Amino acid sequence: MTSHTFIIRRESGDVKKKFSCETRFYGAIIDKTRSIFYNTGMITVTEVTTKKQQKQFVEFPLRLYRNEPNFVPPLYGDEMRLFSPDYHYYDDSEAVYYLAERDGKTVGRISGILQRAANAKWGQKRVRFTRFDAVDDKEVAAALFSAVENWAREKGMEEVVGPLGFSDLEREGLLIEGFGELSTFEEQYNYPYYQALIEGLGYEKEVDWIEHKLYLPEEENVKLERICEKLMERYRLHLGVAKNTNEFLKKYADKFFAVLDESYRDIYGTVPFTDKMKKELIKSFRQIIDLRFVRVVLDENEDPVCLGLCFPSIAKAVQPSGGRLTLPTLLRILRSVKKPEILDLALVGVVDEYNNKGIGSVLITEVMGMMRELGVKYCETNLNLEENYNIINQWKVFRAEQHKRRRCFVKKL
Repeated sequence: MTSHTFIIRRESGDVKKKFSCETRFYGAIIDKTRSIFYNTGMITVTEVTTKKQQKQFVEFPLRLYRNEPNFVPPLYGDEMRLFSPDYHYYDDSEAVYYLAERDGKTVGRISGILQRAANAKWGQKRVRFTRFDAVDDKEVAAALFSAVENWAREKGMEEVVGPLGFSDLEREGLLIEGFGELSTFEEQYNYPYYQALIEGLGYEKEVDWIEHKLYLPEEENVKLERICEKLMERYRLHLGVAKNTNEFLKKYADKFFAVLDESYRDIYGTVPFTDKMKKELIKSFRQIIDLRFVRVVLDENEDPVCLGLCFPSIAKAVQPSGGRLTLPTLLRILRSVKKPEILDLALVGVVDEYNNKGIGSVLITEVMGMMRELGVKYCETNLNLEENYNIINQWKVFRAEQHKRRRCFVKKL
């Protein structure tokens, strides 16, 4: 039997602590040990602690996907903020970041998240893995995941699950279908071999998300529009208005989050909004929201009961710069927002009282109106849980094409 072994180091100042590892890997057992070598060469897994390592962590996928036309990077500055002590998720979470190197070259990365609010909400003892990227090498994947699994054991956790971020507002899910499709800015692209690497380490499916392209129907749905008008009259509802983004946020920001918390309360992997999360999102909204792509349905008391938020696709705008906000990138983003070819459906929420009254169809007609008015080619739904039929059935009024599938994996420790 061939032994497969590796070194894992945590660096703290000048002190290097070597972690012991214990896992099963393709029929070979890795015993608890100190300093071990693969027969194919040494793989060193190191915790990210220095500025140089932080940069390596953020830039590794940019190199890995340099020639992949469907990869869309996150904003470089947003990724670097992960390493700030006052990052807005660290009030109720902690995270660890690892790099894998062979012969002095970075060959993979991974992050582990202990999301205490999620564990408390769902009654679980889990660590989430996220930002896993690696070359097509089983040994590299084994080394990275063993680092996260050992960290999870140190924290007293019983399972590792992912890909999941700090909240469902981050990129989540491993792409397992739709590799020939352009990623949206809100989601992560990965190579097809990732699934085999993860499953080979004992991870199994927990949930799948599916995604659709939504094209306008050949003819306007006059019947649906009339139904929506009657629903608005019956329940004495109306659309919220605002002169600009600042007025919109002043009127609706707090209630906006209340609707989202209520709407997503029972959705897989969600966590309640903290004050810091709200503050950060409001800051982001102020920079990126275009009121042409926001709809809020209000009751008689001016309280939101339903809301929808779309983003013009900026995927192609951020690709050339690797997510850096250079002047050419900003100009491309502005053009994408002014005249979008694609809309990304970001957030849709309906409060419980109106959840089964068909009010969601009002948002559907509003999205259709946006598409016609702006000449949008299609909308992307982003992630819908495959069993969330209430949402998926609404797409039937469009010419809908399911084009992607993502998976979340789990492993008991």
